[in-house]
Amino acid sequence: MEITGSQLIPASQADTWNALNDPETLKACIPGCETIEKGSDSEYHVTMTARIGPVAAKFRGKLVIADADPPHAYSLSFEGKGGAAGFAKGVAKVKLVANGDATVLGYTASAQVGGKLAQIGSRLVDGAAKKVADDFFAAFKARLAAPAGPAAAATVETASTARRWLGVAAVIGAALAVLVMLLLFGR
Repeated sequence: MEITGSQLIPASQADTWNALNDPETLKACIPGCETIEKGSDSEYHVTMTARIGPVAAKFRGKLVIADADPPHAYSLSFEGKGGAAGFAKGVAKVKLVANGDATVLGYTASAQVGGKLAQIGSRLVDGAAKKVADDFFAAFKARLAAPAGPAAAATVETASTARRWLGVAAVIGAALAVLVMLLLFGR
């Protein structure tokens, strides 16, 4: 399966990149996300709970980042397991392009799914994946569009400086935003 799409994010390319590199921001925006943990400089572990039709499970996934080009693009490989509910694995490319005061977040991914997820029907899985993606992007856009006062701006600047030091190791943003949601659940 191949998944391609784009979203207009109401923030600069640098701010969008920083938010996509912030595990706490992502955890707050991804429906059902319980944990996002760093495994190594280029590997992250994610745990989330989801229900797709009659299939409910806790999904555990691993993302491995490669070819990072801050703040423009990266690629990654991923695999996720939901026990008897099924699995997904694949690869993806994420690209950020400045568009005035906003940013276009584009993604392309290919994946394989198996287990009960592959058996419940593509229409049901498609609907669940679309809802999770819509919910994520609504929360992510709202978070980035929220006005910040002087104290919040100082906190954001300090956090942004700290995140810049993480470099490639923290580049999981759109991977989690798009791939964990769409690809761990299949399509």
